[in-house]
Amino acid sequence: MRLQHSKGFKAPQNSSQALPEKAKSMDIPFVKMQGAGNDYVYVITNDCPPRTEQLVRKMSDRHFGIGGDGVVFILPPRQHGAADVRMRMFNQDGSEAEMCGNAVRCVGKLAFDRGLAWTPCVRVETAGGIKDVTLRFEGGSPCGARVNMGCPVFDTELVPLALPESASSFINLPVDAGNDSVRITAVSMGNPHAVLFVDDAESADVHGLGRRLETHPLFPRRTNVEFVQVLNRDSIRLRVWERGAGETLACGTGSCAALAACVVNGLTNPSISIHLPGGTLQAEWPDQDGPIFLSGPAETVFTGVWHEA
Repeated sequence: MRLQHSKGFKAPQNSSQALPEKAKSMDIPFVKMQGAGNDYVYVITNDCPPRTEQLVRKMSDRHFGIGGDGVVFILPPRQHGAADVRMRMFNQDGSEAEMCGNAVRCVGKLAFDRGLAWTPCVRVETAGGIKDVTLRFEGGSPCGARVNMGCPVFDTELVPLALPESASSFINLPVDAGNDSVRITAVSMGNPHAVLFVDDAESADVHGLGRRLETHPLFPRRTNVEFVQVLNRDSIRLRVWERGAGETLACGTGSCAALAACVVNGLTNPSISIHLPGGTLQAEWPDQDGPIFLSGPAETVFTGVWHEA
């Protein structure tokens, strides 16, 4: 079966699309990859398989499945020549997300490794727009990338926020979340984020407060939540509660949202190191009318075949 791709490369012969929906079983080749500890299962295919949400939950399970923060399907682009590949990203709970900054680096690496892209600058179509992934190499193999993540959006209608009255932005404003009243900055990086500043990221109530803010009525599409500890003008410590996945070791769009919130609140320079539980990322926002660039690792962990009965 041939992948319907501008360069004519092949999808795996035993991929999920080789069998009809009512088939009793299917074999799905996959690649487990991680970027700063943000780990996903990657599947190259012509289309997402039947019962995608159920399958994602099973594959992502860390005890009974492959284990990961979710599953990313690498697909042909919608429009010929517009991008090298398209990614659809599903969280651990089966819900679909617009984008993931760590996953898009891994998609760029895998596309290059498998011959779906021919140059070190891989164009990846996402639900949050087309992202340019510039690979970096070590020993002739891609080991990471710098990604144009697009412009941060503070417009409350676009984040989006459910506000009783119109407001152009929501920057360092109070929100009641159960027993806590916190101040957040709301920003979209193609997906919604609520950024709050804490004295100590390690002791922050990421699981309790993160869960409450994720499903807060202020966010009609739920939200990712960033807990930012500013270390100095050039670096921050960050923990992230991801929508549909819980706390993860790293979050690319969350790192960009954190940088944007730091800059608009006057807390850091526009180029910083971001220290996450899974590693360190570099984020730059050289022009506040332009995009944020995010740099970090992309690594293959193992490959295998998932047998779906």
